[in-house]
Amino acid sequence: MTDKKGKKKKGLRRIGREVAFQILYSSNFLDVQDTEKLFAVVEHFFPDLDKSEGKKKAKEFARELIQGVIENRDKLDEIIERYSKNWRLSRIGKIEVTILRLGIFEMMYRIDVPIKVAIDEAVELSKEFGDQRSKKFVNGILDAVSKSIQNTSNAG
Repeated sequence: MTDKKGKKKKGLRRIGREVAFQILYSSNFLDVQDTEKLFAVVEHFFPDLDKSEGKKKAKEFARELIQGVIENRDKLDEIIERYSKNWRLSRIGKIEVTILRLGIFEMMYRIDVPIKVAIDEAVELSKEFGDQRSKKFVNGILDAVSKSIQNTSNAG
């Protein structure tokens, strides 16, 4: 899909992921883990998400991601530390940690998102918001996590 200027249009879920990323990223600095407060930030900074039915769906997806990551943050962080060999969570950039939390959350808890899509979307976020090394780092960790998830599901 392209817009009138020939630019590729973002899908509604991509918009939702970007909103969720921005809110979750900011929560790293504010130490706010109250989802209602974070949802209020979405309302304040992304008022355009109420202008159409499609954008309302993007907002709802963002809210689901925010809530899921917040509720599962300790488990997600444990997984990130397990697969980021020789890197403590505190040494990983906040952008990358936030993207990894989102990607792993989608891989593990969103049955409506195929693992490959979760990885691809996380890599796209890292291209847009991270530096040149982010993409490789995020892809490497998520690839290792996905192999573990697939091995676990094949064993059971």
